[in-house]
Amino acid sequence: MKRTSIMTSTLCLVVILSFYFNIGTPNVVSANETLSLHSETAILMDAETGEILFNQKMEQTMYPASITKIVTAIVAIEEGNLADIVTVSSEAVNVTGTRVYLLEDERVPLLKLVQGLLISSGNDAGTAIAEHMSGSEEQFSELMNTFVKEKIGIHQTHFTNPHGLYDENHLTTAYDMAKITQYAMQNEMFREIVGTKEMEWIGEGWETVIYNHNRLLWNYEGATGVKNGFVRKSGYTLVTTAKRDEMELIAVTLNAPSADHAYNDMKALFDYGFDHYHTNVIFSNNVFQSEKGERYVLDEDLYFLSNRNEEISIRVNSLGRLWVRGEGDRIIETVRLKPEESPKETVTMMEDIEEVKEASQSFLDKLLSHFQSILSIFSV
Repeated sequence: MKRTSIMTSTLCLVVILSFYFNIGTPNVVSANETLSLHSETAILMDAETGEILFNQKMEQTMYPASITKIVTAIVAIEEGNLADIVTVSSEAVNVTGTRVYLLEDERVPLLKLVQGLLISSGNDAGTAIAEHMSGSEEQFSELMNTFVKEKIGIHQTHFTNPHGLYDENHLTTAYDMAKITQYAMQNEMFREIVGTKEMEWIGEGWETVIYNHNRLLWNYEGATGVKNGFVRKSGYTLVTTAKRDEMELIAVTLNAPSADHAYNDMKALFDYGFDHYHTNVIFSNNVFQSEKGERYVLDEDLYFLSNRNEEISIRVNSLGRLWVRGEGDRIIETVRLKPEESPKETVTMMEDIEEVKEASQSFLDKLLSHFQSILSIFSV
């Protein structure tokens, strides 16, 4: 009996600590099972907090097609010199698929290639970028893989080329693409390019106006980017961001049966997100007073998500931790503040454990009861 009690308490403590410190899998706020999509996998993410508002097989590996170019572009912007002049090779000129009609030995600024890559989905621009930065598509693909693992922290994506043409080992997930996009959209140059609807293109082989292939920039309120794609093996893929008021959302749909299905799925995801959720911010210039009268401040602005029209309460406990709660006393966010006059603070593990107990006692009681019931079944 004593051993059962210890096992139950230990298991519950692990669950509580995992819940409290947000360890492990991505934080899924909701998964509306009534939202019916045509795409095989999908995700809706809040861009600021990274919280997941909708998930449909978001970690299933899929073929990305041209949304691969999101990674090619952010690698070029952050790892390359956009003022470089790139000499186009015959390999780049002869790549299949969509292109900006580069000519062999044409000299093009790297920035212009990135614009042609993202706005007009030029596969030839992707190959030219890869060869300029790494010597070959293969070597640049390794740079892409290292970049997304080390800088973004994703591990279920593997690229074999810079443009997204089909390869059985060229794989990603809806979740990984959302994280990649969340990272890339923090770069102002990337954000500006993917939000460009049209651009004059003057090249040696092509003089025209190129138009962004992402239809939502024209027909969805607040759309800010990003990229669409298609190859036969991947179906129609789409990554889009949209912003209304203070809330920006990222949506990814993979393997839709048609472009119309992909765009309709995207609109359904965004409508769901904007209708049901709201991004809130507590600014760092606020001063908070604890139950004991001590004054505290935030290190930086605190963003958090709530249900739309939900009543929010904010409290600072005696240990200087801020608790944001919604309806039903559910915990939305918690963060340790720093004393107003002292920028440094030593936090002990025991203090955090005490706060876990304070925040989660009723939750703990329910878990204890639940696990004791389960253990009683196995002990019969």
